[in-house]
Amino acid sequence: MFRLAHISDIHLGPLPRVTLAELASKRITGYVNWHRNRRKHLFGNTLENVLTGLREAAPDHVAITGDLVNLATRTEIEVARLWLETHFDPLKTTLVPGNHDAYVPGALARVTSQWRPWLLSDTYAPDQPLFPSYRRRGPVALIGLSTANATLPFMATGDFGHKQARAAGKLLEQAREDRLYRIVLIHHPPVRGAAPAHKRMRGISRFAKMLRKHGAELVLHGHTHLDTLHYLKGRDGEVPVVGIASASQGPGGRKPLAGFNIFEIDGGPGDWETIHRRMQLGEDGPGFAENPASVIALEERLS
Repeated sequence: MFRLAHISDIHLGPLPRVTLAELASKRITGYVNWHRNRRKHLFGNTLENVLTGLREAAPDHVAITGDLVNLATRTEIEVARLWLETHFDPLKTTLVPGNHDAYVPGALARVTSQWRPWLLSDTYAPDQPLFPSYRRRGPVALIGLSTANATLPFMATGDFGHKQARAAGKLLEQAREDRLYRIVLIHHPPVRGAAPAHKRMRGISRFAKMLRKHGAELVLHGHTHLDTLHYLKGRDGEVPVVGIASASQGPGGRKPLAGFNIFEIDGGPGDWETIHRRMQLGEDGPGFAENPASVIALEERLS
């Protein structure tokens, strides 16, 4: 059995000191939003409790679906790298970037440089694009996509373009031929209506077409800070699309408390068995509880 953990939307805080030059951009709106809203609920020991829960769960691998930072300042990006180095072995952790990691022009290039060990494919060559990424771990193929791009103020959209879709389709087909359990990692939810217009992913139809043609066993995303489960049509049946609350969401907010997903994967092609468990932080303490209503058995329907 292979056990995969999934966290997202870390939003490491508190914000470091931000210069006036750094605020002379879209960052000013994010800075105000942080002080008005996010810092009230993304605080305290919440993230440390999530990390403790992850260590106790002892998964074989961890998937992180973006938004490690808030304003993507140089200091934030460097701090996030130190955080990754402290807590996550790059061979046992696969990361894709989110919109906050590409908050302003130039930020994504710094992110992909600083966080490279957690982003790279197993067989990466300098003349290849970083995404889609491809990693094989045991019976699992992890295919990482990037929807991250700098946007205008008050926008948090993502893009999934033609080139990435074609390349990802080839990787999905390769993994299928290799009889692997295929997991797609993406920040924005690739589901119509899952996010408001100013936060949606452009290329949802393209993603859906890719899944219908090539299939996958599981899609994991972040962005919405919600615990969600949708299904998209795949090559051989429905594909579960799973979202997760922010790993830093404390009590008292409108969004679900922080937690992590655990996926227990067993079986083989045509007979995959997946148990999905949501582990959520308790309201009154650092412990995690499994919500019985969220234990989902996902049966692979490959012909």
